[in-house]
Amino acid sequence: MATVSLSGLTKKFSGMAAVDDLHLEIGDGEFVSLLGPSGCGKTTTLRLIAGFLQPDAGEIKVNQEVISSPSLVVPPERRNMSMIFQSYAVWPHMTVSQNVAYGLKFKRLSRSEIEKKVERLLRLVHLEALRERYPGELSGGQQQRVSLARALVVEPQILLLDEPLSNLDANLREEMRFEIRRLHEEFRITTVYVTHDQGEAMVTSDRIAVMHQGRIIQVGGPQEIFERPRTRFVAEFIGKTNILTGRMDDGGKVLLGEGLLVQVGTQGNFRQGAEVSLCIRPHSILLIGEASEADEWKRKGYNLFSGIIQRRIYFGDAIDYMVELPAHRMALRVVAPPSQRYETGQKVFALAHPDQCVLVGEG
Repeated sequence: MATVSLSGLTKKFSGMAAVDDLHLEIGDGEFVSLLGPSGCGKTTTLRLIAGFLQPDAGEIKVNQEVISSPSLVVPPERRNMSMIFQSYAVWPHMTVSQNVAYGLKFKRLSRSEIEKKVERLLRLVHLEALRERYPGELSGGQQQRVSLARALVVEPQILLLDEPLSNLDANLREEMRFEIRRLHEEFRITTVYVTHDQGEAMVTSDRIAVMHQGRIIQVGGPQEIFERPRTRFVAEFIGKTNILTGRMDDGGKVLLGEGLLVQVGTQGNFRQGAEVSLCIRPHSILLIGEASEADEWKRKGYNLFSGIIQRRIYFGDAIDYMVELPAHRMALRVVAPPSQRYETGQKVFALAHPDQCVLVGEG
């Protein structure tokens, strides 16, 4: 097992920083996802950890030992890491068993030991019945399971995954998210996972490091990242959200639009009079059709928004509403269960608890 430390890590291409003064600590047996849009530096960071690239500044340590710096690079084959790519990279001329066993040939193990380890991994990834098939006879999901088994069978200190599910269809991607999490709980190998898919990161990770323009913007558990984003970028990149702009008033309230005061859970470091952005997740807003019921929720401390249904989209397991607030020249997106049905043009009341109204920075 291993800890990983990235300190001041910088990598430039043609004078432009792909990774810029990046700092991250990964605990022993922890699963950390590097999440961000294309071009944010996440794959470059992974390749630096793997030893495929050398940093221009900073250093990488594994178990407190420097393995990469501007003056030192331990070769990839000496790092005791396994890497899984989005292209599967399985040997087409080898069977499933032969693919999984390939890395063990360099471990000086007996044939019986190799067979025992391969059998265990095939069982764990549910491929024991397909051991004699070739990759061309497998689905994309099955090929990715072969990649996972081959990476795990050599018992690496660290597992690196670079967009491993991006070539799979939507249903297989969802299935493999849970499979990867299950295997991590089985082996507890220190894992760094690169993805642009927030759903993958939320399901698989112990912690998520959100990257933007070569830097880590926020690190935290999936729930923290989703419910307490620190910046507008994180709030908008992680899930659906409403971003409302206003000014900080007294008493932990934000003045929005035409005189609308919204109570927030925590004011943070924002001073009275400062321009602020307010994040309210669509799923955290309650829609009410009756004024008397809405007033009851308001008395319980909820923020009350009076509006009209401008748009509704039915998704089967939810209905996505756009609620226009004509008195305040703004609109709120609300995601409600299908049991809460309102028609376009209907007057409604949207309610949000102060704890669900989060102030975010502009970064």
